[in-house]
Amino acid sequence: MSERKVLNKYYPPDFDPSKIPRMKLPKNRQYTVRLMAPFNMRCKTCGEYIYKGKKFNARKEDAENEDYLGIRIYRFYIKCTRCLQEISFKTDPRNTDYEIEEGATRNFMALKLAQEQEKREEDAEKEEEATNPMKLLENRTQQSKQEIELMESLEELRDLNRRQGNVDYDSMLLKYNPAELKEQIKRMQEVEDENTVKNLMGIKRKINENEELVESDDKSKIKNVITSMTQSSAKKKVSKLNLLNLVKVNNVTSTKKTKESCNSLSLIGNYSSSDDSN
Repeated sequence: MSERKVLNKYYPPDFDPSKIPRMKLPKNRQYTVRLMAPFNMRCKTCGEYIYKGKKFNARKEDAENEDYLGIRIYRFYIKCTRCLQEISFKTDPRNTDYEIEEGATRNFMALKLAQEQEKREEDAEKEEEATNPMKLLENRTQQSKQEIELMESLEELRDLNRRQGNVDYDSMLLKYNPAELKEQIKRMQEVEDENTVKNLMGIKRKINENEELVESDDKSKIKNVITSMTQSSAKKKVSKLNLLNLVKVNNVTSTKKTKESCNSLSLIGNYSSSDDSN
């Protein structure tokens, strides 16, 4: 049992592969393969439905003189499960699909046919735009008009939604837990109360500070008035004293002059002048 699972075979040392005779096989040889139906189909002779994914023992061959960009195209032959009618289909690498040839018709082809028709129309429009510049200009103007109309319709819908948009707050609140909502509301109220108290305390402090500043300003004004009065009175006294000092100074200067005059040689004239003044 273990020998049949061996993948490597024994080759003797005198083995020469060139001595093995080569078989001459035909070019269009058919191979038997196991496959599944690639699409839903219906037999033309008996009308039997063959659904996609049904398994068959099929014959495979290369399609002669057919390829797509160097990719080979293969043909498959299967038999109907009811009447044993031969059905053939081949690969389609261009569309990444399979193409039915004989013996059956493909079902649910409406979508594929519509896509192919749409593709043909697009190709025709592109060719016409490339050859006719006026057609290109018309298409662009039409597209711009359509875009403007779409934008206007969207704006109208937004306006209608804004007008008709009614929010059901009761249903929104019911979605949440009422106990949690109550707790959240209490917390919010407590925070708001604390903030209001803090604001009031701050306002009171500001008022007290302003009153203190006013009182201090009044006191400073009174002090300034008193100091100004004292300074004015002191200045008056000083002015009086200065006047007295000036008088004294003048007297001193006069006495000095008299002394000097007494010391001079004109004593007799001074005495006479003093007697006259008396």
